[in-house]
Amino acid sequence: MSRRCFLIVNPTSGTYSPQKIERIMKGLAERGFAPELLPTQSAADPARFAARLCREESDPLIVVAGGDGTINGVLNGLAPGAATLGVIPLGTSNVLARELEITSVDDALDRLAHGDARPISVGEIVAGGERRRFILMAGVGFDGAVVRDVRLSEKKALGKGAYVLSALRTLWNWDASTVAVTAGERNVSCHGVIVCNASKYGGNFRLAPEADLFAPGFQVLCISGGRLAYLGLALGLLNGTAVFSSHVTCFNALALEISGDKAVQLDGDYVCPAPLAVRTVPDLVRLVV
Repeated sequence: MSRRCFLIVNPTSGTYSPQKIERIMKGLAERGFAPELLPTQSAADPARFAARLCREESDPLIVVAGGDGTINGVLNGLAPGAATLGVIPLGTSNVLARELEITSVDDALDRLAHGDARPISVGEIVAGGERRRFILMAGVGFDGAVVRDVRLSEKKALGKGAYVLSALRTLWNWDASTVAVTAGERNVSCHGVIVCNASKYGGNFRLAPEADLFAPGFQVLCISGGRLAYLGLALGLLNGTAVFSSHVTCFNALALEISGDKAVQLDGDYVCPAPLAVRTVPDLVRLVV
């Protein structure tokens, strides 16, 4: 008997096409699944779909064909421990697929058929009285501002190149203010901070080698200095030595608080300004690996 699964698709994702979704639906059926297609029509739909499936189904297999933003939406609708999540890389960016070393749509489909899944821990922020989860990273400061100020017209035309243009504008309009990071007895004043739940950032760049999806806690990078510090961090990402920069204070934490009013991005989408509290949420969902 075919196993039922639910394919959540974002028709506005960067590499979406009806032909690709038809191919994915066919590939799932060929591998013994009975897929139900759930196309999103708004940014709220991924979380709404996930919440409904967790209420109505016993251990639903929820498959996301989209980018990191769609995955994040689903993440924010899941009931803890209630579902299994699979990822098929589409969209402008899918860092989670790179973290799992998924090389193609067919590779993702084969992994779903094989059925290996492991519980993962995620992050959760509390800001302005509201909670929001992330699976990859929370960025406060420079990268939050870059994501916040990406222009939709440039993103449609240039894809990832739009983030480069936004970064250049953010460097030009430099905000020299600082934030305070508190984690237990540790207190750090810095220009910006990246709370990493996964090792990779912005693509295939390994920013936080000690971060692990499958274990609670974060690798936290506090960045000090001016424009040159961020340019150095970017160069470090290219050669794999970013966390060893003299401008980066790095430590591990299960929870932390960040003051200030700088922009906050989660998994590549702007969500709010700081201040915020961050904590780890263990074993939220089983992830197909």
